[in-house]
This record gives sequence, structure tokens and C-alpha cells, in this order.
Amino acid sequence: MFMKKRSRSLQERWLVVLDKVPQAMYPAAFLKWVLIGSVIGILSGSASAIFLKSLDFVTGERISHPWLLFFLPFGGALVSFLYMKYGGNAGKGNNLILESIQNGKESIPLRMAPLVLFGSLVTHLFGGSAGREGTAVQMGGSLAEWFGKIIKINAEDRRILLMCGISGGFGSIFGTPLAGTVFGLEVVAFGMMSYQALIPCFVASIVGDLVASQLWNVHHVHYSAGIIPELSFIVLIKVVVAAILFGLTARLFSELTHFLKKWFTNMFANPVVKSVVGGVIVIALVYIVGTRDYLGLGIPLAADSFQGDVSPFAFLWKLLFTALTLGTGFQGGEVTPLFVIGATLGHTLGNLLAVSVPFLAALGFVAVFSGAANTPIACFIMGIELFGSEGAIYMFVACIVSYMFSGHSGIYTSQQIGTGKSKLYNIPQGTTLAEWSQLRKTSGSQKRK
Repeated sequence: MFMKKRSRSLQERWLVVLDKVPQAMYPAAFLKWVLIGSVIGILSGSASAIFLKSLDFVTGERISHPWLLFFLPFGGALVSFLYMKYGGNAGKGNNLILESIQNGKESIPLRMAPLVLFGSLVTHLFGGSAGREGTAVQMGGSLAEWFGKIIKINAEDRRILLMCGISGGFGSIFGTPLAGTVFGLEVVAFGMMSYQALIPCFVASIVGDLVASQLWNVHHVHYSAGIIPELSFIVLIKVVVAAILFGLTARLFSELTHFLKKWFTNMFANPVVKSVVGGVIVIALVYIVGTRDYLGLGIPLAADSFQGDVSPFAFLWKLLFTALTLGTGFQGGEVTPLFVIGATLGHTLGNLLAVSVPFLAALGFVAVFSGAANTPIACFIMGIELFGSEGAIYMFVACIVSYMFSGHSGIYTSQQIGTGKSKLYNIPQGTTLAEWSQLRKTSGSQKRK
């Protein structure tokens, strides 16, 4: 009791000082968010490093022991059971974090971090096609919420704290601190960014990346975009054509994944049964296609897009494998598979459009993600961090065109529409993608009547 009174007294004294010396407010706020952002960066960077090292291990085990694939239905059933029994609102995944930032109504449980970590590792151990970003963002968000409760942060600062968790998780999992910074600002509501969170998100992202890479010695995969074509109208037109297809592919992925989630949930009310069925379908697809290239992250497939050769329809197979994996309740992110889908599609289009294949694979790598996540600025910056600034104009064009042509769809259904992509649609500000999808369906059914 004495400590609480003393704490309040110190806080009151500090506010009195700031009131008398208003110039001190700015350095005080700067120092506050540097310290808080650093703590979130340490937590999220460490969590990402543990996940990445564990992911390397389970991926190696899956490749060394091909028979593990046949346990995919049982692994999915186990994870679904754990979420059903203990997950609570953690089952919403990334959408829970976005909703908490937007309205602050729901609390993010700390158990989200170990649940998504375990669930993602099980998915990858047995061959599910999923990514890393969802796991990192959810761990970062839940750890940020936990830290916020410890320091008794207020509602407005909590919103910024959760954005730091997103940035710290994203920046550390991909080794792209600048993209991680902007992603945390941009993903909440596309068309709008909160610059109030700029410094804390940057600190969380850069510290998270440094902690993961230097303290935990995590190494990230790098690709080369090859020789960048000189800027010309002909190449620019070809890039625009490719970017339109990148955007449409992003939309296909988002809508197919959401459709499969709803369809399988309607068909199998029990999530455990749903995951068993999903695992069986993925195993069947492996033998129909005749290759295991589309399982797991798909990193070798992405590498072949830059340096080797891939099937012209590899992007469609990876898209289908990932949509089925996530659509039937398995845990994991969407972003790395989106990288692979974009790179393989870029490889195919490079041959068709007579453009450098590694160059177009690099554009597809970031542009399909841009369209699916509705984060064109973050993806553009990621492109520069991963491939250099020589092709910056082409990367910017690819990201913004893909963003436009993906429409009002995306992988995060709780993402808000801050500014619509077209004036043809009268979308109220703050409408989520899920709400807009429902409005379109309602409007369409009324017109048919």
C-alpha cells in the first residue's frame, strides 16, 4: 500500500515538473518510448529467435524423416484441441491484436505466445504449408500486452504498445527493421498511419532485429534480384502488367483462404475433425502433385525462382497448399508462403514477358504480399532492405499496383479500411474487411431479389 502511494506521489511530482517546464515533455516522451520500445524489442526479438531456431530444427527433421507427413492430421487435431480447450480468444490470431488496437475491448492472453509457437512448430514438423509472420506477430503482441499490464499502461499507450509488438515481431522474424516499423503502423488500417507510434515501433523493430541476429545469432535467407533493367517505358509497362497479376493473385489467395475457413467450419463443427480432414487432404495432394516442394515454408522453391527453374504453375500449387493448411485450422503465418507464391509467379511471368527472371521474381516476392496485406509502403521498404535500392522505382510501382488490384480484400479480416481504394465504393471509414465483405454479399442478394 505504501509503495502504491509512493508511486502515485512520484508520478504526480513528475507531472507537476512537466507542467512547469513544458519543454521537458518532448524529451521525456522520447525517452519513455525508447525505453518501452527497447523492452518490447528484446522480448519479441528473443521470441522470434527461439521460434526460428526451433523452426530450422523441425524442418530438418521433416526433411530427414519423410514419414512424419502421415502424422499431419494428428498434429493438426492436437493443436486444434489445445486451442479449443485453452485458447479462448487467442484463436482469433492476428485479428485479435488488430481489434485490440482499434477498440481496446478485448485482452490479449499471454498464453497466445506459447500456443501459437507450439502450433506453428507442429504444423511445420508434419508438413503443413504455412509461414512465420503470424507466429512472430502474435508472440510480439501477447508479450507486449503482458508487459503493458506489468507497468499499468493506459488505454492510449496500450494501443501504441501493441503496434510495437507487431513491429518487433515482424522486423525480427524477417531481418527487415525498417519494413517492420512501417508494417506495425500500416497494417491496422490501410490508407492511414499513426505517426504517434513511429518512434516506439522503430525502436522495437530495430532492437528486435539486433537481439535476434546478434544476441541469438539468427541468420536470414538472402536472394539476389540479379541485373536490374534500366528504366524505360517498355520495362515499366511490363512491370505494371505483372503487378496487376500479382494483385489478382493476392486477392485469390485471401479470398480462397477465407472461403475454405468458412466452408470447412460449416462442414465440420468440431475443429479437431476439421484439422484431421485438412491434414488428409494435404497428404493426398502431395501424392497427386508428385512432389513435397509445396510443404513447409517453401524456401527452396523461392530460391529456385531466383537461381534455378520452377514449374510454370508452382505459384498456384503453393497457393492451394497454403490456403488448405490455414483454412482447416493449422497454425502459422501467410507471409512467407506469399513470398514464395510471388517469387514463383514472377519467375513464370519473367519468361512470358521477356524480362529478367530474378528481377521479376524479386518484384513478385514483395508485391503479392503487398496486395494480400494491404501494406504497400512496408513492402516497398522491405524490397529495398532485401534487394537493394537500384530497382526502387520498379518495386514501388509493383507494390502500389498490386495493392490497388487486390481490391478491398486481404489476409487480415479485422483490418480496417481507412481510405477506400476507389471512389466507386462508398465505404464508411473504419469498416473492417470482414464487414465490407458481408455488406457486399447483402447488397448483392438484395439486388438479385
